Amino acid sequence: MIIVLSPAKTLDYSSTNSIDDYSSPVFLQKSKDLIGELKKKKPNEIAKLMKLSDKLTSLNVDRYQIWKAQKKPSDNAKQSIYVFKGDVYQGLDVDSFAQKDISFAQKHLRILSGLYGILKPLDIIEPYRLEMGTKLQTKNGSDLYDFWGKDISKKIEKELNDMNSNLLINLASNEYYDSVQSLSNNINVVSPVFKDKGKDGKFKIISFYAKKARGLMARWIIKNKVKDFEELMKFNLDGYRYSKAESTATTPVFLRKL
Repeated sequence: MIIVLSPAKTLDYSSTNSIDDYSSPVFLQKSKDLIGELKKKKPNEIAKLMKLSDKLTSLNVDRYQIWKAQKKPSDNAKQSIYVFKGDVYQGLDVDSFAQKDISFAQKHLRILSGLYGILKPLDIIEPYRLEMGTKLQTKNGSDLYDFWGKDISKKIEKELNDMNSNLLINLASNEYYDSVQSLSNNINVVSPVFKDKGKDGKFKIISFYAKKARGLMARWIIKNKVKDFEELMKFNLDGYRYSKAESTATTPVFLRKL
């Protein structure tokens, strides 16, 4: 079983909670190619491409210039699972992980990334901003979906085959999951949906809560070492409960009354 998550825009390299173990992104050479394309662009082109303020443009132009494809931890390069912050990672709460949880996550959790393609939790990353939906022209096409092509899906399939599994738990946003192209028909993709009861009394997807819930489910899977589809229905953190009436075989729905 593999879980896929989106990354986060907010990065934190001040944390001292990271561990000694680390790994290197599998597509690091392709990341170098992307950085090379970004280095060619003027600040105003970066600002337009990514819809950034002047401050964020300056920050990220500087990041591209000093990016070195580092493979070992440093002040400017740390394990991805400790770097990403935001709603999803608030739910994931990596600081609560024991060593056995980190080991399970390293095997079963993958983070999709515009710059790195796909990351293991302990993969070393440097500060960057490059969302998967960015329309960056490369030799492979007009955007990052063209650039990554089938690389990400092939890597996921290989890892699933290596562990004799066909279960992919999609906890990523549509923007990022769209980079997982052309999976074989035998891969069972399960995309949980999280709904909260609104002021009108109806259950609906509320972005902030849904993002955090994706991280919560990833945490719950990792801590309980879940590997089977049927076990997912037992997810019950923060008041969410499985709704058989609203669910399908590939889209289990979890409801919560705020």
